[in-house]
Amino acid sequence: MRKMSPREMRRIMQKMGMEINEMEDVEEVVIVRREEILRMSSPKVSIIKMGDQTIVQVIGNQIIVESKEQKAEEEYISEEDVQLVAMQAKVSLEEARKALKQTGGDLAKAILTLIASKEEKQ
Repeated sequence: MRKMSPREMRRIMQKMGMEINEMEDVEEVVIVRREEILRMSSPKVSIIKMGDQTIVQVIGNQIIVESKEQKAEEEYISEEDVQLVAMQAKVSLEEARKALKQTGGDLAKAILTLIASKEEKQ
């Protein structure tokens, strides 16, 4: 089989009813699955139209996989909550943030857990 130039390839594809358009300036592509999120930075994205169907082709170098649970926890806990828990339980911000993550963002439970663990240490 001989090599085809890009021009010949486009001409043949047009005869077959295919149209390819490359999207410019794509910064990120995100694919959300049931239990994870896939992120691709600076991918090449092409849209291929064949008759009444459209195919989106994504070519990326690096795929970052994030757990939805982890993402939800990070978004759920606000800095104000962390400061409140730290102040009430008289602990560091890091300890307060960790307790909030462990309790799923429940402020009262986090405070009580930290106070109880401080009392156990004494």
